[in-house]
Amino acid sequence: MSQLNILRYPDPRLHKVAKPVLAFDARLKQLIADMAETMYAAPGIGLAATQIDVHEQIIVIDISDTHDDLRVLINPEVIWASEEKQVYDEGCLSVPGIYDGVERPARVKVRALDADGNPFELEADGLMAVCVQHEIDHLKGKVFVEYLSPLKRNRIKTKLVKEEREVKRDKQRVAVR
Repeated sequence: MSQLNILRYPDPRLHKVAKPVLAFDARLKQLIADMAETMYAAPGIGLAATQIDVHEQIIVIDISDTHDDLRVLINPEVIWASEEKQVYDEGCLSVPGIYDGVERPARVKVRALDADGNPFELEADGLMAVCVQHEIDHLKGKVFVEYLSPLKRNRIKTKLVKEEREVKRDKQRVAVR
């Protein structure tokens, strides 16, 4: 297994729409294992393949405190969402250090495939509902900051671009020494 590089907002690759998974093979199982390792190391509770520049409909989620309840959703689709909404402070591994309230349906039902290609349905509420919807958004090329006002979104983009520039500048200084 290996940890993968997570794309950072505003990287344009985060806006690519993922394609359905067609082959359930050893490559897919290795990718899922690498995604899980990356998510746990980050640390995070969800990761979509889009975030690691793989544009296939694969999500890994584990909202447990003990990191022993890994959920894999392949080709997921929301088949029902409650009219009742909830606001959760969301964060994202692709938008490090930023948290803000996003309103989403309080409960959802999702149809997906597991790592072996077997279909299943997942009914989710609370944090799991938020996480599933957040990760499915990634597969559609949408980052949670797009739910925020243009002003907030621009401030976040400016902050992250500045941080990225500073990191690159620091690496160049180290390389020159």
